[in-house]
Amino acid sequence: MRGLLMAAVVGAVVVMPADAEAQLGGLGRRLKDRAQQKVEDRIEQRAEQAMDRALNTVECAATDQSCIDRAASEGKQPVDPQGNTLSTAKPGEGAWTNYDFKPGERVIFADDFRGDNVGDFPRRMEFRSGQIEIVEWNGGRWLSSGNEGFFIIPLPETLPERFTMEFDLLGAGNGMWIAFHGGDDPGAEPRFEINAHSGWLRADPVRGEGDLGVDTRERQTHIAIAVDGQHVKMYSNEKRVFNVPNANIGRSNRVLVRMNGWSDEEPRMIANIRIAAGGNELYRALEADGRVATQGILFDTGSDRIRPESTPTLKEIGEMLKAHPDLTLLIEGHTDNVGSADSNQTLSEKRAAAVRQYLIDTYGIDAARLTSQGFGASRPAASNDTPEGRQQNRRVELVKQ
Repeated sequence: MRGLLMAAVVGAVVVMPADAEAQLGGLGRRLKDRAQQKVEDRIEQRAEQAMDRALNTVECAATDQSCIDRAASEGKQPVDPQGNTLSTAKPGEGAWTNYDFKPGERVIFADDFRGDNVGDFPRRMEFRSGQIEIVEWNGGRWLSSGNEGFFIIPLPETLPERFTMEFDLLGAGNGMWIAFHGGDDPGAEPRFEINAHSGWLRADPVRGEGDLGVDTRERQTHIAIAVDGQHVKMYSNEKRVFNVPNANIGRSNRVLVRMNGWSDEEPRMIANIRIAAGGNELYRALEADGRVATQGILFDTGSDRIRPESTPTLKEIGEMLKAHPDLTLLIEGHTDNVGSADSNQTLSEKRAAAVRQYLIDTYGIDAARLTSQGFGASRPAASNDTPEGRQQNRRVELVKQ
């Protein structure tokens, strides 16, 4: 009897691991199948993105104005051979005539996700919830979120009285909230929120509403937010969405972001995040220091083609020169250290010359009052080891002569 009992016990011990192994084997197969499905879904999503890009973009050389104009007339986005977007308008023309957003001059935070791996969450941000990862699309890197993505942008300092925030927005979804709070707690007051998807603002006790003027599911839009004290303006590309003079805005060293896509297959995406402290009036800075660096003159990537977002800064320079006929300027071009020294030197020279020529042609400034010079990456204003430093180094400086 005792022998039979022992045999039964041993038999049970032998059988149990076999059952467990079968269960684990089944679980392993399910996990493998699920992982394979995710890989296949991601490949299909990237193929669809590539097809969308082919349908909605036209490849043009940065110097081929006829190609750029033709793409714009067809409602498509011109891109260079590397996939970088090309501007379809010139500064001060068309809808950009009354554009008045000027980016802050001192960069506090900047991230284009180039320092992270595709498929990861950005190391410089704080993940809170959702399915959020870096993807490649249209030659750039984007932070993609399915439903209910939530993350925090940590800043090295408390936001100042004057600051700007910019980013590119694309994709399906029903929400893109940017929130500024009065402390470290996400629920701290005062609470200030902007929905960059539908174009409304909530900053108790006031609200602002506007129309983005573009369907972000089909075309990327550049969102720009300018804060001066309690005064808030938001822009979508060249259009001002709202203008609120008395928003109760909290300030801390964190920015909260919520992104709602329809699903993991139809995500909401954000790229090229830039937060900067507001600068001083150009003439006042020139009088005080003899030189001023501006971050408001922008160019197409790798080109001396001036982007239309440069309109407000160029207008301020042109009107300053007309108001002070005795003022003469050296226009300096500077780059970061990405690329070869020779190409950066040439690019900086061309960009400085392009700004000089624009001021002569548009504002009738005597050519003898303006000279231009490029320095490439030889005179950095900040370290090139960080995205913020590289942003700070890509600049045009005005020097009083």
